[in-house]
Amino acid sequence: MKTVFQYLKPYLPRMTVGLVIKFIGTMMDLLLPWILSYMIDDVVPLRNKALIFLWGGAMLICSVVALLGNIIANRMASRVAQRTTQKLRHALFEKIAYLSCQQVDAFSIPSLESRLTTDTYNIHQMIGMMQRLGIRAPILLLGGIIMTLTLEPYLALVLIAMLPLMAFTIYAISKKGIPLYTRLQQGIDMMVRTVRENISGIRVIKALSKTEYEKERFDGVNAEVVARETKSGITMALSNPLMNLLLNLGLVLVIVVGAFRVNAGLTQPGKIIAFLTYFTIILNALLSISRMFMMYSKGSASAARISEVLTAKEDMALREKNRKEQDFHVVFDHVFFSYRKKKDNLTDISFRLKKGETLGIIGGTGSGKSTIAALLMRLYDPDSGEILISGRPVSAIPQEELHTMFGVVFQHDFLMADTIAANISFGRNLSMQEIQTACRQAQAKEFIEELPEKYEHMLTAKGTNLSGGQKQRVLVARALAGKPQILILDDSSSALDYRTDALLRRAVNEEFQKTTTIIIAQRISSIRHADHILVLENGCEIGYGTHEELMRQCELYREISISQMGGDEFAC
Repeated sequence: MKTVFQYLKPYLPRMTVGLVIKFIGTMMDLLLPWILSYMIDDVVPLRNKALIFLWGGAMLICSVVALLGNIIANRMASRVAQRTTQKLRHALFEKIAYLSCQQVDAFSIPSLESRLTTDTYNIHQMIGMMQRLGIRAPILLLGGIIMTLTLEPYLALVLIAMLPLMAFTIYAISKKGIPLYTRLQQGIDMMVRTVRENISGIRVIKALSKTEYEKERFDGVNAEVVARETKSGITMALSNPLMNLLLNLGLVLVIVVGAFRVNAGLTQPGKIIAFLTYFTIILNALLSISRMFMMYSKGSASAARISEVLTAKEDMALREKNRKEQDFHVVFDHVFFSYRKKKDNLTDISFRLKKGETLGIIGGTGSGKSTIAALLMRLYDPDSGEILISGRPVSAIPQEELHTMFGVVFQHDFLMADTIAANISFGRNLSMQEIQTACRQAQAKEFIEELPEKYEHMLTAKGTNLSGGQKQRVLVARALAGKPQILILDDSSSALDYRTDALLRRAVNEEFQKTTTIIIAQRISSIRHADHILVLENGCEIGYGTHEELMRQCELYREISISQMGGDEFAC
């Protein structure tokens, strides 16, 4: 809640004005029963029409002021809730964007999506309701009790006797409800994760005829969410019937006691009517407080989840280290790394690349090829060892500077639902000439210019209206368009035919001679001409050298080469 309050602070003056207006409107509501009681008991018996119209006019003015005050205050409350939630959502999105990959893995993407949507909505609802009812309900409750005490103290004591029971009911239900809402949000995280998996893999699911299986899996997750929502809903819904029971019990006692007092001439009918009106006001105020606590339970659970993200400490802070003078552009020096800190995913990896050299990395699935690229871009920090770029430890280079050095195509990269030109420019304000040059280098220009709208051709989300090879070429064009110092191609040619792959490599070699290139590949033809080739198995280096050296010295590399290229083991 402290984090949410920080985003409310700029709107405190506006909230204060709104609460003052709400206070005035609420006081007008409280005056109405008292004026009615006075008219019935004191004005009507005088049979003076002027006084009746006068006090009737006072009631009309009070009603209008109450109506306008509540409308104005509610609109101001809605505006504050909207703007606060807007800023909170933006801050949360920004924080998520700067979380390290390790932190994203810890929170999980479905959970972050849920916090950015469902949880911020709950905060919006809570802020709005707390402003609309947070001042009105307590004033109506306390004011109603005070007015009943001035009208008929004996009857008011009956009402006051019920209040401790009501307060305990609200407290007990709310205390149990907050943990249940936290579990509900966790269940929603699971459901979002299942939906994301199904949407991402919809083609595979259809191809393997697993729709029924996925329906059953979703049904299980959905049933769990429903069960948690039902439990939390039933728990919080107990407040209304219990409050009504206690208040109606009190109302019965008030009517019985009031009847005896009127019969004994100890009070007047107008006071009883006003008392019953105040009793109804108090009933509604308590029900409003009950609803507030329900919304507060949801909001506080959501606020805690949002605060976990907003207060997450930066784990990729700059580490001041001395620059080392050396001739190498990229250096891995005895690097060890583990994702879960149990078993090493990379073990003692070392290599050195001069500016303009190319490193090819090959190995089986899960051997750590993509992990090397992630460590070089400092998406993760190594457990031990050192990674240098131009003699500077990557941990000492600001993120903004570090990431502008790279052009990268990830193994599972994405394209936005936008034009081809916008996907290649990617917010870098590149000219059309630069975009076309990058597409030519990536061997994408030919197929793009055959499209009716050429570079303004709209892509669907993830580029599903392109073939696999076309998509990879657009992604490579995006990487090349920034004229990177270091180019990382992570399995970026797996969908390309051998001719296109060869043309792409030739274009990179000829036009990016000063760019250090790291090619992660599954096929020998993509890396055999690299200056250095690193062979990985289970995160360990089992071979390092040129193609010819590895064909003589590394059995695994030789087996892969012969199986893919056939013929003589030294064939080109």
